[in-house]
Amino acid sequence: MKSNSPIAFVGTPNCGKTTVFNVLTGMRKKVGNFPGITIEPSLGSVSSGKESIEILDLPGLYSMLATSFDEELTIQVLKKEHVSIKQPHGIVFVMDATNIEKSLYLYSQVAELGIPMIIALTMVDGVKARSGVIDDIAIERLTGLSVFPIVGHKGIGLEDLKQGLFNEQSWHIPILPPSFDEIRDRVHWAKNTADAVLSIKEPDTLTGRLDAILLHPIGGILSFAIIMAVFFQSIFSWAIPFMDMIEAGFSALEQFALQNLPSGLFSDLIARGLIAGVGSVIVFLPQIIILNVFVVILEDCGYLARAAFLIDRFMGLFGLQGRSFIPLLGSYACAIPGIMSARIIPSHRDRMTTMLIAPLMTCSARLPVYTLIISAFIPPMIVGTFFSLQAIVLAGLYILGGLTGLFVAFIMKKSMFKGDVIPFLIEFPPYRLPSLKSLFVTVSDKALDFLKSAGTVIVALSLVLWFLSAFPRLEFTDSIPDIQQQQMQLEQSYAGQMGKAIAPIFEPIGFDWKLTIGVLGSFAAREVFVSVMGQLYGADTSDSDASLRDTLQQTIPFASALSVLAFYVYALQCISTMGILKRETGSWKWPAFAFVYMFILAYGFAYIVHAIAL
Repeated sequence: MKSNSPIAFVGTPNCGKTTVFNVLTGMRKKVGNFPGITIEPSLGSVSSGKESIEILDLPGLYSMLATSFDEELTIQVLKKEHVSIKQPHGIVFVMDATNIEKSLYLYSQVAELGIPMIIALTMVDGVKARSGVIDDIAIERLTGLSVFPIVGHKGIGLEDLKQGLFNEQSWHIPILPPSFDEIRDRVHWAKNTADAVLSIKEPDTLTGRLDAILLHPIGGILSFAIIMAVFFQSIFSWAIPFMDMIEAGFSALEQFALQNLPSGLFSDLIARGLIAGVGSVIVFLPQIIILNVFVVILEDCGYLARAAFLIDRFMGLFGLQGRSFIPLLGSYACAIPGIMSARIIPSHRDRMTTMLIAPLMTCSARLPVYTLIISAFIPPMIVGTFFSLQAIVLAGLYILGGLTGLFVAFIMKKSMFKGDVIPFLIEFPPYRLPSLKSLFVTVSDKALDFLKSAGTVIVALSLVLWFLSAFPRLEFTDSIPDIQQQQMQLEQSYAGQMGKAIAPIFEPIGFDWKLTIGVLGSFAAREVFVSVMGQLYGADTSDSDASLRDTLQQTIPFASALSVLAFYVYALQCISTMGILKRETGSWKWPAFAFVYMFILAYGFAYIVHAIAL
C-alpha cells in the first residue's frame, strides 16, 4: 500500500472515527458526542518501524448524496474531484457497532468506488454493555474486507489496526452489494445485513429513562434551565478562591520587581508593563477552565444533541432550525469554530444567517471583561438563598447576546435571506460517561490557548501600551507626590493624547479617554481590555495592595461601568473572527457588514444603558 496519496478515514458522524485518528496520529483534535464535530479534513501520519503513511480524517457523512458542505467535501475527495486533496489510495471505513445499519447503508455506496478498504469496527464495548453480540467474522465474509474490532477511547484493538494499515495482505477491494434500483432497496439490504451480524438482547434502558426526563416538554426545559443556572453560578462561585490566589501572586510579584530592580524605566517596564498587564488577564484562567469543563462534559455525555432538539421549535420562531444551535452554542466558547461548524447546515440561507449572528454569542474572551466589571460594581449578594446577584447579571449578559442574535436572525430571514425553513433532523447519540482523557486534552488545549494569547498578543500589546503611556517622559520635582507624578505622566503621554483625541466619539456613552483606549486595544483581542485597565488605572491609587477591581470601583462611574458591559455584549472586537468570516463567506463584504451592524448595536445599547443609569 505504498503511495504518495493518503489513506482516508471515512464513516458516519459520531462513529468514533476522529477518536481512532487521534490515537493513531497523536494529534489532539476535539472529539465530541454529537454529529458534525469533524468540519474539515485533518492530515496526520502514523509510523511503524521505518515506514510512515499519511492518514486523512474526513468529515462524517450519512450517504454519498451530499446535504451539507462538509459532506460535499468528503464526497469530492473520495471521487477525485477535489482540487487540492489527492484521492486516497485506501479507505479505513469506520463502522459504529451500536448503529451498524446506518454504517452499512453508507458502506454500500462507498464500496462502489472500488478503492481498497479495511474496516475499523468501533463501539464494540457499547454492544457488550447491552448484552449484545456483533459478528465481525460475518462482516468479513459479507464485505470481503479485514475487520478490526476496537474500543477507541480505551485503545483496545488499535495496535492490530495499526499493523493492518502497513500489511498489504489486509487490504482488499470490497465485495459489491447487489445492485439497487431504489434507495429503499439499499435501506432494506442494510437492515437485513445488520440483523444478520448484530443481536441485541437488552435495549438501552438508560438512554430511554434519561430521555423520558430530559426530552419531556416540561421536564426537559426545566432540566435545561437548571443546568444553565448551575453553569453560570459555578463560573463565579467556584473560581473566586483560585482567582484571588493568582491575583495575590501577581501583586506580590509586581511589588517585588519594583522594590528589587533599580528604579527607573526598566523596573517600570517589568512591573507595570509586563507583570501588571499579563497578570490582570491570567487571573481569569480558572473561569476559562470551568467554562470549558462544563461545555466538554455536556458534549461528551450526549446532551447537546438533545438540547438542540429541545429548542428547535423556539428557534423556528426566528426562522432558524435546531441544527443552528450547535454552531451557536460552540460560539459561546469561541466564534471561530462556531462559524466554521456552520458548514453542517444544509441551507445556504440558514448557514449565512447563523455565521453572521455567531459573534453575538458571548465567547469566552468576553468573560474576563464581564467578570472584572461585575465583580467591581455588582455586590456579591445572594438572591433566592442560592444564586448570587453577580451570577445572575452574568447570565443576563449571555442571554441578552443570544436573544439579540435570534432577533437579528429573524430580521435577516425576513429580508436578506428569505426562504423556507428546512425540516430539522438530528441523531441522538447514546448517553455515555465523558472520557477523562478527552476532557483533559480539550480543556488543557483551551487553557493553553488562553495562556498563549496572554503570552503573545497581550504581552506585545502590553509593551506597546507601556511605551505609549511612558513617553514622552516628563521631569518632576521631589515636592510632587509619586501618585500625582504617575497621573500627570499618563495624561501627557502618547496614550493619553491618543485617547483624548478619540474620546469625543465615545463620550456620549460615558467612556473617558482611558476606557476609549481599552476599547480600541481590545479589537485585537477582547481580553486585552483587562490588561489596558490594569496599566492605565493602576496609576489612580496610592494603595499598592489595592486590586484592579477596587481601583475601578473608586475611579469609574457606575453608569460608565454598565455602559462598558452593554458595549461588549454586541461589539465585534476580534480580527480573527472577521478573518474566518471572510474565508467562510468568500468575501470581505460580509465581515464588514457584521462589524458595522454590531458596532451600531453596541453603541446604541450602551448609550441607552448609560442614559438610564444616569
